[in-house]
Amino acid sequence: MVIKQPFKARTSEELIALLGAVATAILAVVVIMTLYFGREIIIPIALAILLSFVLAPLVALLQRIRVPRALAVVSVVIFAFALIFAIGSLLATQLTQLAGDLPRYQSTISEKIQTFRETTAGRGTLERASGMLKDLSKELDKPTGGALPAAAGEVAASKTVTPIPPVPVEVRQPDPGALESLKNLISPLLNPLATTGIIIIFVIFILLQREDLRNRLIRLAGSHDLQRTTAALDDAASRLSRLFLFQLLLNGSFGLLIGTGLWLIGIPSPILWGILAGVLRFVPYIGAVIGAAFPLALAVAVDPTWSMLLWTLALFVIVEPIVGHVIEPMVSGRSAGLSPVAVVASATFWTALWGPIGLVLATPLTVCLVVLGRHVERLEFLDVMFGDRPALSPPEIFYQRMLAGDPTEASEKAEEFLKERSLVSYYDEVALKGLQLAQIDAERGALDPERLSKIRDAVNEFASNLADHDDRAPPNARATIDAEATSAVESLPDDAPYENLPVLDKAMLPAEWQGEHPLLCIAGRSLIDEAAATMLGQLSTAHGLPARVEGAEALSTAKVFGLETTGVKIACLVYLDANASAHMRYAVRRLRRKLPKATIILGYWMKDIDAAGLERLRSEVKVDLVATSVGEALKLCIDQTKADAQPMVTAVSGSGETNAA
Repeated sequence: MVIKQPFKARTSEELIALLGAVATAILAVVVIMTLYFGREIIIPIALAILLSFVLAPLVALLQRIRVPRALAVVSVVIFAFALIFAIGSLLATQLTQLAGDLPRYQSTISEKIQTFRETTAGRGTLERASGMLKDLSKELDKPTGGALPAAAGEVAASKTVTPIPPVPVEVRQPDPGALESLKNLISPLLNPLATTGIIIIFVIFILLQREDLRNRLIRLAGSHDLQRTTAALDDAASRLSRLFLFQLLLNGSFGLLIGTGLWLIGIPSPILWGILAGVLRFVPYIGAVIGAAFPLALAVAVDPTWSMLLWTLALFVIVEPIVGHVIEPMVSGRSAGLSPVAVVASATFWTALWGPIGLVLATPLTVCLVVLGRHVERLEFLDVMFGDRPALSPPEIFYQRMLAGDPTEASEKAEEFLKERSLVSYYDEVALKGLQLAQIDAERGALDPERLSKIRDAVNEFASNLADHDDRAPPNARATIDAEATSAVESLPDDAPYENLPVLDKAMLPAEWQGEHPLLCIAGRSLIDEAAATMLGQLSTAHGLPARVEGAEALSTAKVFGLETTGVKIACLVYLDANASAHMRYAVRRLRRKLPKATIILGYWMKDIDAAGLERLRSEVKVDLVATSVGEALKLCIDQTKADAQPMVTAVSGSGETNAA
């Protein structure tokens, strides 16, 4: 018996979400259909926009030397298209020459194929098998009725009528007139010429009306924050201009190197293959491979030996990694990157829509979308979908790795971050914020004790992996090229308050600070607090102030009397729980009885707390100092050592004056 479930009415929020999804799907279909059916007009516009980004810096350069804008635009456009037409005519000449030489290479290819067949292992076996199959085919094709009797054959032969050969018929067209010949000559050129004319007109108007087009885009993107939107679009335009101009120069240089190398090797039409290699390099990952395939095939056809093929292969294998993995990252830095999946997906999408021209335009168009997504709030989803930056924020990624028990990968990414910024900044802006996310999940009951222990152990191993890091070393001259580390670096302000904290020399510390562990870091009440205390302990040790870390149970009534406090000058209680004020008071009382002369710092590492609330908390809990971050806690500890060292220096100075007197 089938029991029918009653129909459940949808809420208004669910209906709105469903309608929004349907509207988005319909809009996507409409956009794709528009791109496909309107490609005859949209492709020239896209080419014009990309060319305007490339030519905009040249126009600005002419304007800086007092050239009128209209004259600068027209001059740059004429120069650019004259250069394009010159390259096109050169390509046509090279193609014509190559087409005329192709028949000469046929014999070389035939000889190499014959040589390859002769040297192939198992040649005799393959040929015998092929002959056997041919013989079997002939036997099967024989008639099955047997031979006719001789008499019947003679009668049949006598009755056979000799067929009459057909009369050949030839149809000749009348000679075309002068107008028809001119029409046949011009017709294939009309479409390219019209497209070129549209591109030229659009490039000129885009360069002349840049500010007006920007204002219209601001209106579409949202004019509620003009300052932010204007700055974002100006920055996006300048970054795209620099990026495309740099890519044009880099790929042009790559094509020049390849063409020169092929000329030295002896490959026919080296200019053609150099230009083709430079153009195809705009397609990441596979462009250089496609560009190398044609010269390699031609090397096989030209040279009777295999030396030319090997030299050509060596040329591409050497030049492409140097340009792509050494020069490009060193010069371009962190311009605008795409994820590998986005590159493949965009190449497939644009090629399916626009054919070969879509393959060349795929990467530049996607870069435009990604840069706009990084600067325009409504288009942020484009950066998430296609950009090379992580979809999650650095703190979220750190928290996810601690949940997964993967501190090794987190350490590798942290080392990339430390090429540019300090360990203090990493703990404050990435690791601590990741633990705050863990604390939020713990407060709502999403983390069981097993997962909390896993997070604590992962953080301990992570801190241990970074124990040898020297925070005194200046930032590396070479910036990181890791996308995740780059995202974390860009999220930091340039003037981070605790970026350059000093590293103490143990020999210069006061005598009472030279114990084994002058700093004691104690977790407040949870395993997450213990993980945060571990980070402070490792960071303090790296800055010359050795620390010992204790868990939350160390201040329990049963264990507080056995707490080792020899040589401890500062005790830091670490809390990430906003609802633990009562627990803080009792913990501070126990710690004060155990360490009456030590400085007690409360590490209250919450997301949002104002100065007045922090001062109320300090007076309520009765601690000496309060810190709201790992960096601030370390700074307070360093300042405390300096404060204790000052009386000693004053006393020594005063003693010297007395003796002198």
